[in-house]
Amino acid sequence: MNKIDRLSINTIRVLSAEGVQKANSGHPGLPLGAAPMAYTLWSRHLKHNPKNPKWPDRDRFVLSAGHGSMLLYSLLHIFGYDVTIDDLKNFRQLGSRTAGHPEYGHAPGIETTTGPLGQGIANAVGMAMAEAHLAAMFNKDGYNVVDHYTYVLSGDGCLMEGVASEACSLAGTLKLGKLILLYDRNKITIEGETDFTFDEDVAKRFEAYGWQVLHVEDGNEDIDSIDRAIAEAKAEKNRPSIIIINTAIGYGCPPVQGKASCHGSPLGDENIAVLKQTLGWDYAESFFVPDEVKAAAAERQKKYDEAEAQWNEMFAAYRKAYPDMAALWDQCFGPVDESVLSDPSLYEFDKPLATRQSSGVILNRLAEKLPGLFGGSADLGPSNNSVLKGRPYFSAQTPEGQNIHYGIREFAMAAIANGQALHGGLIPYVATFFVFSDYLKNALRMSALMGLPVIYVMPHDSIGVGEDGPTHQPVEQLATMRATPNVYTWRPADSRETAAAYISALRAKGPSVIALSRQTLPLFEETGPAALKGAYVLKDFGDKPQVILIGTGSEVEICYQAARKLAEEGIAARVVSMPCMEVFEEQDEAYRQSVLPDSIDRRVVVEAGSSFGWHKYAGPKGEIVAIDRFGASAPAKQLYAAYGLTAENVAAKAKAVLAK
Repeated sequence: MNKIDRLSINTIRVLSAEGVQKANSGHPGLPLGAAPMAYTLWSRHLKHNPKNPKWPDRDRFVLSAGHGSMLLYSLLHIFGYDVTIDDLKNFRQLGSRTAGHPEYGHAPGIETTTGPLGQGIANAVGMAMAEAHLAAMFNKDGYNVVDHYTYVLSGDGCLMEGVASEACSLAGTLKLGKLILLYDRNKITIEGETDFTFDEDVAKRFEAYGWQVLHVEDGNEDIDSIDRAIAEAKAEKNRPSIIIINTAIGYGCPPVQGKASCHGSPLGDENIAVLKQTLGWDYAESFFVPDEVKAAAAERQKKYDEAEAQWNEMFAAYRKAYPDMAALWDQCFGPVDESVLSDPSLYEFDKPLATRQSSGVILNRLAEKLPGLFGGSADLGPSNNSVLKGRPYFSAQTPEGQNIHYGIREFAMAAIANGQALHGGLIPYVATFFVFSDYLKNALRMSALMGLPVIYVMPHDSIGVGEDGPTHQPVEQLATMRATPNVYTWRPADSRETAAAYISALRAKGPSVIALSRQTLPLFEETGPAALKGAYVLKDFGDKPQVILIGTGSEVEICYQAARKLAEEGIAARVVSMPCMEVFEEQDEAYRQSVLPDSIDRRVVVEAGSSFGWHKYAGPKGEIVAIDRFGASAPAKQLYAAYGLTAENVAAKAKAVLAK
């Protein structure tokens, strides 16, 4: 290790420790131990340009162990990204770009939000899949316009999480040779040594997954071995690689080195002083970056500029040689063309269908227009109708495939899709039964937190599943999704509303959940683009409605039938379809009042799910016909009758609210 390398690594260590200390909150242990591997990767291997953090062909770096965020912020600062000393000083403070865990979009160079352990690894798998797929789409002889690696740094905790196991198993099967995992093996978690919880042979586990396994015995000092291991990993094209790097948590601070006490607590001023003395840090000023480190960064920047300039020159030649491919690139990496989303053919259906069926029709129509569509199911493709017909499946042999076999890995599937969305150039979608959204909920929450437009296709949306019983019948899931910020939850009433759900999802600044029926639903004459506003008047049964019936999904038909019955008795009812609360709430007050005027306060809400969240629409004088208990195993029609989800019951409720 030469002088500049040592000084740079120690700069990362001290900045990280000081940032945590100033905040009086954070995790100093990992940055102290992992600084050498991170610095070696960034200084000798990472292809990036701090002046252009969004360069499409950059390598991706994911800090899956997001609690060690000061490591990433220190790296970003000394490598020339727009992360200032003041940003480091404001670690974990309100409004700071340097949050307690890395947050995508807060500062340049943060590729993904991490913190929930294991998901960063799955994000990285998604990025590597995106790279392989886009390379197969776009690369031509002499023009490797997509040619980069995905690196991820994890700790022991990440590898204990099931989502990491799911994702790494799939990565090995897919032979993602450009995925490299640096495993900071310090054998410490919050509760202490991992001997009590994690004594498995990680190397054998990853060998079984089909990964190349490499070892570095001394990750604290031997950066040349780290360098050689990364080079060896890059040379392996047919397998992802894990580099198991032995380190000591809290390295350089003897009172806490190797102890759990430095995992998630500041070192304290006395130990900061010990750290500096042990490292030979002779600078009195806090948050100090030596001139030699700055000079080294300036020299590296010349190489970064040159690397991007060469790529830009190649891509300009590519654009001339392959203008059609360049136009395709622009389409994939640009916003969705509005002409696609306004195409009336998306709404064309001529018979009743289960919305899971119409979803499949729409997906395939969109695939003809959107080459970046890329997705699949957690082993339920035929039931979910989520397969793009006539197109190959993504694999090591067919990386151009648009369909993905995720296997029975719901959590990893969603976290991988987040990585694909973050990579850019693709429109990821995932599919599973709605009740299994519980398996993937935290990854969906991360989609929402990052504002990623991942499309969640979720059929089997209610007790309409029938005989499969309560284990497969969603009840609380709609309320859960609607309670999650930035999620657009759609429950379409027919095929045309399903088309509106997809169009909205392709415009959204966050994830969309599309809950779909197993049973056949009618095709209403009145549905179509009006659904894009989230809720609308499906039909007024009479000139001056006395009561409003609000339904979603399969229950809109029940409201429709109930309104007819009421009309026969001389009671005027309005039927409102509300496929997406969130979109409706984004409309202006005038529109919302045109649909649900305050003057009509007698209302009945009907949904085959939890009543939670519906009271604001029902109002104090309204009623809710819903399900606040689990379902049962029986034919769907019997269940609907048993739970009061019938036109007769809804009509009776309407008369009851009018009588109040």
